This record gives sequence, structure tokens and C-alpha cells, in this order.
Amino acid sequence: MLFLAFTLSAADKLPPEKVNTMVEALSRLNPSVVNGNERLKAVLNQVLDATRGDPRFVGLVKKFGVKGREADLLDVAAKHPADPAGVQALGMVLGGEGQKAVTAILHGKDAKQAAAVAKALGNSNNQKVIGLLAPLVTNTKIHNNVRQEAIRGLAHFEEGAKWILALAKSGKLPQSAKFTASMALSTVRWPTIKVEAAKVLPSPFGQNAKPLPPISELTKRKGDAANGAKVFLRESVTCARCHKVGDQGIDVGPALTEIGSKLPKEELYAAILDPSAGISFGYEAWLVTMKDGNVVFGIIESETPEEISVKGLTGVVTKHAKGNVKGRAQQTISLMPPGLHLTVNEKDLVDLVEYLASLKKK
Repeated sequence: MLFLAFTLSAADKLPPEKVNTMVEALSRLNPSVVNGNERLKAVLNQVLDATRGDPRFVGLVKKFGVKGREADLLDVAAKHPADPAGVQALGMVLGGEGQKAVTAILHGKDAKQAAAVAKALGNSNNQKVIGLLAPLVTNTKIHNNVRQEAIRGLAHFEEGAKWILALAKSGKLPQSAKFTASMALSTVRWPTIKVEAAKVLPSPFGQNAKPLPPISELTKRKGDAANGAKVFLRESVTCARCHKVGDQGIDVGPALTEIGSKLPKEELYAAILDPSAGISFGYEAWLVTMKDGNVVFGIIESETPEEISVKGLTGVVTKHAKGNVKGRAQQTISLMPPGLHLTVNEKDLVDLVEYLASLKKK
């Protein structure tokens, strides 16, 4: 393996088929040996470049004490927010000079990356993250998905959970964050916080005008997936008006054919009970105003320098010349109408989620 390392020049690009071999070779070397040899350090950097964004990258950076790779570590954290490697990568950045870079991402324009980094922060055991996540909760310019991950992350820490509860009691918790906060605080391990949160942030009401059980309780129930499939197609429930499962339904919102492989039951319930709390990236609603006074509401399907294509609530895509567009504004509400859970009884709700959870990748 050492021979293989020395056969590569610093200018060589490491062939993909050699990456695993080189990672294995480096893992067996003492850090002092590599860091004391310029040729081996050059090979290490080649391997790091070849594994950028990969969990193996984190192990190599840590083992050899590599500096100046904060941006790449954040990339791993964003791609693997729920994996040990992603959490470890973020911890390494926070332990160094990378907090400014983390803050920049959290408040940056790339909401998807910000949400992923916020999720990784919440999965860490580092108390430093409270100060990074808390400002996201009350920042009205932050994407709802980023705020949602910040609240979930804060609830992992007692001080963070207390802070959310205090914010709710003071009336300063944004309306769009209340459901997520209720769900997060209902599962914390601190009894006093859980009891107080239930008073301030009660569960939503069901069809019978009584509060639904907490999501943590609903997820424990075993539903009837066969009946859930019927509920999904029921005209009064409207699921199939916007979502497709296989060849059934209308293609407006995200396809649900493999949703059970993507979201746990907790998040399926959350999406139904408060659809605007976490809108899938790429499915945000936009209000496009035309110069002639007409308005178009829907999802921006595609865009070119000359025109914009908008998919409406019926699934029909209309194209508009940009020269005719006066302005556009992203909406904070989901295209999915609220109150779907009010159209079904509690059993049908559980059955519907059981059905959705059964839709897995084959």
C-alpha cells in the first residue's frame, strides 16, 4: 500500500477505483509519519479531495489533524445531518474557527443547506449550538424548514427546551412555529417542561372538537393500511388531488410512492396536521403578478431567461413571458390546505399514516 502511495505524484488525480485502497493504507499509518513526510501529506490531500463530501473524509481529517478543511466538513454535515459522521464533522468545525462559517450558512440564501446544517447541529451534544439555533426561531426571514430544524434541535437540550417554552409563554413564538414546538416539547425527557408545554402549546383539535393525542402517542398505534389507502383516495380528504401514488392521483405536490422510505411516522403526522410548518424544497408556493393585473398562484416548475412556468393547483402548467411579469413573492403557506385531519376521524387518520408509511422503495 505504501508503494501505491509513492507511485502517485502530487499532480495526479486519484483514480476512483484506488480510493478505498488509499483510505485503507492511510488508516494504518501513524499521523506523525504522514505529517512528517511531504510526499505522504500530498497523497493525503489527494485522498481528501477524492472523498470530499464522504463520511470517510471526516475520519481522515480527524486522524491526521488536517487544518483548513472547514468548508468541506460543513459539506459532509449538510449531506449527512443525521449520521454520526455529519455530526462529528460539525463538532470539529465548532471546535475550531468555523463558527462564523456555520452562522453564514444558517442565515444564507440556500435554505436546503441551512436546514441540513441546523439538523446536524441539533443532533450534536455540543451546548454551543443553542446560541447558533436560537436566533433562527424568531427570525422572520428564515425559511420555515430551517426554523423547524432549529426548534427540534433546541429541544434536545434542557436549556434549549426551556427557552422555547419561555418564548411560547411570552407570546413571542411565531405562529408558524407553534405546532413544531408543541411536537418537539411533547417528547422531551424533562417532565416539568413537557407538562407546561402541553398547557401553552396544546395539540390540534380533531374532528370531534377534542384535542388529538400527542404525535408521540399516535405513532405507537397500529393502523389499517388497506383502509388508509381508501382514505387517501376519498374525495372529501383531497390527498389524491395534489399527490400521486403510482399512477393514482394528480401531480401537483411531491409524489408519495416511496414516502415511507423518506419520512418516519412522526413527520408524516406533522405534514398532515400542519402542512405549512415544513414545506418540501422545490414545492414552495409563489404568487406571480402580471403587468396586466392578473395573478398566477402555484409552484414554479421551471424557469429560463425568457419565461417562467407555473404549476397550478390542478396540476396544469402555464408558461409566462418574463417581460409580462411585474413581480413574484414566495408564500409562507403550503399549497396543501390546512385542516385535512378535520375531514377524517381519529382512526382514519391513523390508518392513513399507516398506509403512507407502508409506501417504501422497492
